[in-house]
Amino acid sequence: MKKALTTILSTLLSSALTVNAAPVPAYAVPLNPGNTVQAVEETSVLSAETIEYYKEWKSVYLKKNKYESGPAQYYVFYGEQTYEQAHTEVPVTVSEAHGYGMLITALMSSYDKDAKEIFDGMYRFYLAHPSSIGPYLMAWQQSDNGKALVDSNGSDSATDGDLDIAYALLLADKLWGSSGDINYRHAAELVINDIMEYDVSHEDYILRLGDWAYDVDENDKYYTATRASDFIMQYFPVFAEVTGDERWMNLYDNTYSIIEQFTDQYKTGLLPDFIIKDKKGQWIPAPANFLEDENDGNYYYNSCRTPWRISTDALVTNNAVARKYAETVNAFFRKETGGNPERIMAGYTPAGKAVSDWDDLCFTAPLMLAARSAVDTEWHDTIREEVIDIGTDSYFGNSIAMLCLITDDGGWISPIVSSAVKGDVNGDGEFNIADVVTLQKWLLASPGSVLADWKAADFCEDGKLNVFDLCLMKRALFSK
Repeated sequence: MKKALTTILSTLLSSALTVNAAPVPAYAVPLNPGNTVQAVEETSVLSAETIEYYKEWKSVYLKKNKYESGPAQYYVFYGEQTYEQAHTEVPVTVSEAHGYGMLITALMSSYDKDAKEIFDGMYRFYLAHPSSIGPYLMAWQQSDNGKALVDSNGSDSATDGDLDIAYALLLADKLWGSSGDINYRHAAELVINDIMEYDVSHEDYILRLGDWAYDVDENDKYYTATRASDFIMQYFPVFAEVTGDERWMNLYDNTYSIIEQFTDQYKTGLLPDFIIKDKKGQWIPAPANFLEDENDGNYYYNSCRTPWRISTDALVTNNAVARKYAETVNAFFRKETGGNPERIMAGYTPAGKAVSDWDDLCFTAPLMLAARSAVDTEWHDTIREEVIDIGTDSYFGNSIAMLCLITDDGGWISPIVSSAVKGDVNGDGEFNIADVVTLQKWLLASPGSVLADWKAADFCEDGKLNVFDLCLMKRALFSK
């Protein structure tokens, strides 16, 4: 056994000399004092088409608050008309859009010299629009009345926006540090703690629909309600580590039990927009018109995001339930469409019957990550080509596609270093040959390669990863 291991390692060591030109992902590049990013490698971790997609997304949807005379504020425009076009008050953004914008801006910081300035402006916009319930959560909608951007339709929060804003602030802390004008880490902790206080049911450990459901009566229909599109699974262990609050892991486990129940029950991977608990204590699809419309119990314009959210956890942490979910939903759509992404309809029952006769980018793009998680290369490539070809569509579809493309290219960032074991780049608590293979694949830019803890591989202790770290890692494993 020892001889076999030595042979394998020797083979890997000899091949290491061929990877010194491999691209280093931007998020592995260290930070200089003064919060400025060092130059990245000449070859980008993101594809040229993803970078172009970002440029288009930014030009169409990113807006500056024209009414603010102080430090700039930025937001993501999600409306159909401007105030000048409508000649009356119109909605212009929501916290969901703001969370997407903060994530995208942070993730693209190595490709956009203005990213930090824009991110800080988005942070200021978030601060200017707090929820009336959770003080560090964001009011869910803002409108333009011709004089200012004001909160509209209530000033309570929506859970997915809260989650994305918190995670984006952690990314900012990782990218730029928190010793400057904004303490991103502290700001993130404030949001995370408010989410646990107001957006999480401490009885069932499920996500509430928003902080407005914080104190509903136990007989209220929204008391046990949760929204599948809020199942942003990869965040919860990160939040647990940041705060030391193990209740995040209770939420993680209980949410996965719901995902697995629906995956096993319907065998399609199609989660309903809204989920409630029946009188027997079972999780079931919400009835029609529960909160929004007749499709509240179907896989519709909320749950279309679940293949993106859950598959990301499969790619980042290799969670078994997430992998099973991704494989199930991928198999359903592969068979249902006959391999033609134009036949992905905008809505299905959980059992798999289409409820719409049109397609939509927001349904198509997330399936790219499910296919990658399921290692279905042909179907993945077909979906990706379709996503790129659609081009400018809508705020919702393009923002989701933007984040899916970044993740698909390997540009997603995990902000927390969890491992205390030198060499444990896959985060499983041990340093072994699997870590060597993981680092080599990452250096070779193999599709889907992710490092749970890149610093664990920095054997040269120079703040970046290259073939020399790989060689020292292998030497350390030989010694071990």
